[in-house]
Amino acid sequence: MPWKPPPDAVFNVRSVILDGVAMGRVLRRMAAEIVERAGPDVYLVGIQTRGVHLAARMAKILSHDSDPQGSPRLGAVDITMYRDDLHFGSPKQEVGPTDLPQSIDGQVVVLVDDVLYTGRTVRAAMDVLLDYGRPKAIHLACMVDRGNRELPIQPDFVGAKVTTGPNESVRVMLAERGEEDQVVLREKVG
Repeated sequence: MPWKPPPDAVFNVRSVILDGVAMGRVLRRMAAEIVERAGPDVYLVGIQTRGVHLAARMAKILSHDSDPQGSPRLGAVDITMYRDDLHFGSPKQEVGPTDLPQSIDGQVVVLVDDVLYTGRTVRAAMDVLLDYGRPKAIHLACMVDRGNRELPIQPDFVGAKVTTGPNESVRVMLAERGEEDQVVLREKVG
């Protein structure tokens, strides 16, 4: 099982990987790649909680860049009850709603998350989606891929790749959550 920080772990920021301006550029690039490779008629589904905000930002970019009638569909999935580590003393997860306003049947779905690490969150998100229908295809977009996968899951669209050590983590900070937009590499203190 990978190292997970205890709920009261203290971290120091080692470096800023992306500032707010760079995050905006990365999201615009990822949105353009999504349209280029998956088509303009995608269903963006954010993984609670930060993935939901990133998906909304990409939807705004895509709707601004296209015909207003061509705005992508937008949804959210909560994976809390689908996690495979609920019984291993993991920190209490923040629970958010699953909201898929339109059917995903036959749709090209792009799952959006902030940080891809072991792949377990994405596996759980796919389980949620498949409980709601049968998409034509599922793609994965993540702001940061930090490697160290435990499952054979790879992103189709990635903002930045960062190699991390066992006592490091990556945090995507968002204005929607009362933070300054940035992606930081953190190291556990002590």
